[in-house]
Formats: sequence, C-alpha cells, structure tokens
Amino acid sequence: MTPKNNTFTDLVRLEQLRHIETSKAEALSYASIADMEAHVASDFSYPAFLKRLTTRARRLIQDNALTRVLQHPQSLFVRASRISLVIAAILGVLAAANAVGESATLNIYWLLAVLLGFNFISIVLWVMGISLNLQSLSAGVVAQLACWLPYRYKEKESDSIASLAARSWWETCLTGAIGKWRISVLTHLFWLTYLTTGLALLILLMMAKQYDFIWGTTLLPESSLPELTLWLSRPMEIFGLIPPDSYQIAASRVGAAAQDAETRSAWAKFLLGALLLYGILPRLVLLVLSRLMQQLAERRFKLDLYLPYYVTLRQRLMAHEFESSVIDADPQIASTHTIPALQQTSRGMPQNILAVGIELDDHIIWPDGLQCSENVIDQTSFAEATDKIKKFNGPLLIGVAAHRLPDRGVQRTIRELITSGSGEAWLILLRSRAAIPVAETRKLAWFRTAETCAIPAEHVIIQ
Repeated sequence: MTPKNNTFTDLVRLEQLRHIETSKAEALSYASIADMEAHVASDFSYPAFLKRLTTRARRLIQDNALTRVLQHPQSLFVRASRISLVIAAILGVLAAANAVGESATLNIYWLLAVLLGFNFISIVLWVMGISLNLQSLSAGVVAQLACWLPYRYKEKESDSIASLAARSWWETCLTGAIGKWRISVLTHLFWLTYLTTGLALLILLMMAKQYDFIWGTTLLPESSLPELTLWLSRPMEIFGLIPPDSYQIAASRVGAAAQDAETRSAWAKFLLGALLLYGILPRLVLLVLSRLMQQLAERRFKLDLYLPYYVTLRQRLMAHEFESSVIDADPQIASTHTIPALQQTSRGMPQNILAVGIELDDHIIWPDGLQCSENVIDQTSFAEATDKIKKFNGPLLIGVAAHRLPDRGVQRTIRELITSGSGEAWLILLRSRAAIPVAETRKLAWFRTAETCAIPAEHVIIQ
C-alpha cells in the first residue's frame, strides 16, 4: 500500500483518533486490535506503517461505534456551507431587486456598485490575506461563521469524545494551508452565488418587462461615470459586445428623455457583460485555483510521526526485536535493574553501535546489553566523546534523560556529535531509576529535537 492509497479523509480520522486516545483512552475498547499489538515486522517502512495505522483505526472506529462522531464535524461544516450559500443567494436577489425603480428604471451604476463593488473589495481583501497569510482577511464573515460551527462545542464538554473529534477536525481541515484554501473555496462560492443569483434575477426582469437604464451623481463630476463606462467597455469589445456610445450614455442621464430600444439593448449588454467579465469570471478562476490548491495541500499533508502518540504506535505495530550482548563483561559488576530488550520501530538497531550519553546522572538506566562509552558533561568529556566517534566507523546511539527538557545547548551537542560520526544516528530516551514521571510535553520536546537534528523518526527509541 503506497502513501497515495491513504486518502486525506483517512489521515484526518487518524488525527481524530490521536486526539481521542490521548485524552480519553480509558473510554475506548481495544479488544478488536489486541492481535495487532504482537505483530513483529522484519523491516520498517512508512507505507506499511500507515497501512497498519489505517487498519487499526478502522477496527477501533467499528468496535467503538465512532463513525457518526468522527463524521459529525464535517457534516456540520457542509450544512453551514449550504446555509451560507442560501444567504448569498438571498442577498444577490435583494441587491438586484433594490436597483429596480418603481417607474420601470434600472439604476445602472448603483447596480454595478452593489454587485461588483463589494465583490471587488472582497477579492482585494482575499488577495491581501493570501499574500500575507492572514486568514481573517482572506475569509469573509459568513465563511468564518461556517468554519466556527464544527468547533462550537469547544467550550462545552471540552473533554468529551465528540468535542475531541471536532477539535481535531478543526485543526486538520480548517487551519494551516489546507484550512486557508478550504475557506477560500467557500468564500468564492459565496460571492459566485451572490453574483449568479443577482444576474439571473436581472435577466428574468429584463425578459419580462421593459426597463430604462438611468444614472446620476451628486458629488462626482458629470464626466466621471461616462468615462468609467467607456473604460469598462473596452475589454467587452474583444468579445463582440457593443457598449453604449457617448450619445446613449448622455441620453440616459436622470431626467433625460425616454430611451429608444437601441439604447436599452446597449445598456443591457453592457450590464450583463460587466457582471460576467468583472464579477463571475474572476470568481470562477479564483474558485478553481483555490480548489486545486486545497487538493494539493491535502495530498501533501503528512502525519507528524515525531509525536509521542505515533512513536508509541510504531513500537507496538511495527516492532523489531533488538538483541544484543555484552562483550567481555566485568564479573565484578552486579546485575541490577535489568531492562528487557527494546522493541524497535525500525529495521533494527545495529548490533555494533557506539553509545554516548549527554548529561546523564547515576540514576539513569541503560537497556540490558548496552554500555555507555562516554557521558558528555563538560568540554573535556565532549572532546573525548568526539574523538571516539571519529575513530569509530559505525552507527552512533545518543542517550538522553527523558525526564529532562532539552535546551539549545543539548541540541547543539547532539548536532556536533552527529557531525563527528560517519554512520547513522540514533536517539534513545532513557528513564530514571528514581521513577521520575515523564510528561508528554517532555517527550514531544525530545522528538522535536530529533527532528531538528535530522534524526529519522524511526531512529527515536522510547525506553
């Protein structure tokens, strides 16, 4: 199974399960996946791991009847999106109807202002929001409301399974690059519906009744609106639309004589052409672009396998027995606090590996069969460890205390140790004999450190 076979929906459900299991694992039944825990893989690969994750998630969802709970946030978003489109259609109808006068007249520039003016402002804000990565600008009020509905239980019952599933769906589908383009699609659909319904109403009105097109201004110069008409008409001439000429524009001034059929036809074509060319067409282009970018972002979406949840599952689902032995063991050393062999998440940690610790105390327990050759605690020990690594032509295992919080100094030390070697780098999180509890945030900090130091996720070992 290749990664492409895992759809974005599958990955979203995996993320929803991660949130649920992290906070409410005791509320789930794991009977259906008991046989998966004992699986031992001879080789590790991400496609195989994703396949087992998907199989495990499918069993958990079926066993705990979570299908409806996991689908509910998306259903809310779809419902809210449809409501927003209905609102857009109503607003478009009202905008077009408001431009129709009681005396069978159409105020041409007022109609262009309410249909195209607000649409143009929205496009400018969207472009600014996308360019500056400001979602508050790229998404309209109605789109943000539709995105809020799936997350409306955030404050109420924040620890329930339904709330955790909604929060996970929100974070995965409505934030980041995916959320930016998903909300953009909804925004463009809203304005496209607004323009389309307004245009459709105008066509129906002009088919059923004869209207005169008028215009007028109080503050602007008399020549401003006719010049705007001529400027907007130039691109339309490419498509064969004949706009009203200067005489017809002047004849349509408020208070002028009744219009002839040719003038009305020219204004009607100008109005419909302007709505199509400057309103609907740009929105269609932006809608297609946003949809393509959303699909691209969804295809590029990957699970963060450095999270403790996925690291633990790698150890359970894609385990590989680690067998090692001590060569020339000291008979005087008592065998205390023996740790069982590690269950690895990779193709198997090499037998011939050099183990180096970083600021470890006497309470740290190494796995049975591993011996720390050097503990870096100062500049002298760092130089000695670096010298051993340079002379050792093989993989390097760096041991750190899991209960400690990695700082920039430790991160720099890990990088320099890895740079000194020529083989693969491994990181093992060691526990203390004093049974110091290790918070998930500390584990996550070490996983991020491994990611920063270019240590593969499958080379991170949890003791």
